[in-house]
Amino acid sequence: MVTTDISQLTAECNTWRSNLRKSREELTQCKHRLQEVASRQIPKNMLQDVEHYHNQFHIQLINVHDLKQAIKEHERIAGWELNSAKGISDAVWAKHEQLYDNYQHLDHTLNELKEEFNHFRQGFS
Repeated sequence: MVTTDISQLTAECNTWRSNLRKSREELTQCKHRLQEVASRQIPKNMLQDVEHYHNQFHIQLINVHDLKQAIKEHERIAGWELNSAKGISDAVWAKHEQLYDNYQHLDHTLNELKEEFNHFRQGFS
């Protein structure tokens, strides 16, 4: 049972990190599309929106990086505890649940940001 639990923990962490890598690539693509929009003649009142999206992409790329690092560290700690005599602590399982909540929240935020940005870009097509 413990082996199943740790393999599930590891599989979930790998899935989260893989999805975060994809999100990082999508955010980078959005930044490039924003640069294309900004390079055109756009009304002054839209410059504030361009700056908003530029800032949001930067912030969310940092959030993706930080969460990926937290997940990697969590996996290392879980592996270390698995090899110890005591096994995996309740604190590690609680951290896993917290990381899952953080992952879901970030994923929701990123999806909303991409949707808003795509709507913004449609105004320039």
